[in-house]
Amino acid sequence: MRPPLLVHLADESHGVDRCARTVAGAVARLSPATELRRGDAADLDAGAAGATAFLGGGLPRDARVHVHVTDRLWGPDPERSAARIEALAAVCDLGVTLHDLPQASDGPTRLPRRLAFYRRVVAAASVVVVNSEHERHLLRDAVGGGEGAGVAQAAQVAHVVPLPVPAPRSPGGTDPADRPAPDGAVAVLGFFYPGKGHREVVDAVARLPRGAARRVTALGRASAGHEGELAELVAHAVELGVDLRVTGFLSDDDLATRARTAAVPVIAHQHVSASGSLTDWLAAGRRPLVLDSPYFREMARLRPGTLTLVAADALPDAIAGALDDPASTWQESGASTRPDLDDVARAYLDLWASRGPGERA
Repeated sequence: MRPPLLVHLADESHGVDRCARTVAGAVARLSPATELRRGDAADLDAGAAGATAFLGGGLPRDARVHVHVTDRLWGPDPERSAARIEALAAVCDLGVTLHDLPQASDGPTRLPRRLAFYRRVVAAASVVVVNSEHERHLLRDAVGGGEGAGVAQAAQVAHVVPLPVPAPRSPGGTDPADRPAPDGAVAVLGFFYPGKGHREVVDAVARLPRGAARRVTALGRASAGHEGELAELVAHAVELGVDLRVTGFLSDDDLATRARTAAVPVIAHQHVSASGSLTDWLAAGRRPLVLDSPYFREMARLRPGTLTLVAADALPDAIAGALDDPASTWQESGASTRPDLDDVARAYLDLWASRGPGERA
């Protein structure tokens, strides 16, 4: 059976839409009959006519479509985003890959709205995919208060397809002779926003032994709306005697190069459900320090020897140890980072081939 129409929003600033584009391209390489489309989510505000326009028109009512979803990607707020997904589901057989599942750390204001969004999306979709077993558990918790058994059942049967590790974009492998000279900085990769772990890394570096270089590099820029908080973090770092430098936007090639020259790669996000930052570090051959959490324990089992779990209160000592032992921040020769992009594309193709039109799976 032909794969569904794969739609993304062409939002270069959003990691989830980047993932949607990357996976769609891999699917199309393996299955050339796959159709890809870029849509404008605002079209979906016009109801059925807008949804039809969003899909390019001319599709039968039972046409299969697959999209990647968070409450922040599809609209200005969770309510508008949910309404847009529902409008899309009303004119096609919709499958969704959910990202950034809600957690208690979202706080009392955001959490109820985010929970409602994911419940509505799961109710509207005929296929639900998440990126980790941890996310599947979060999804089950999220829809536990949903309106009806159908939503809860959809969460129970959600399919897990891990985020892929992309092919390396910069020359050189993990063998010692291929490793560039480290730049002396502890690095955090990806968009900045509160809770991503940048502050935790700055605070940990401030506690390094006297004489150690207290340098942190943020590889990336602030997420939209968080520029002021990033400026506050830079000021906080100055107060602690930490040299925090922010690269701003980096192309994929530049990001890969900087990921290889960073002295110590760190992921200090404590409430992560799935991490594109991790896959970027792994694609660069690195073995990052990551704060111990259910998701990262799952990834350590999936890809043994590719990351180092660290308790939050042990992060300063772990960074100091990595600065003294640079080899510990690189994957050992022969370590496997699969599933890779082709593996993930095949997993989606197998899933879509396993169900008939309109069948919930």
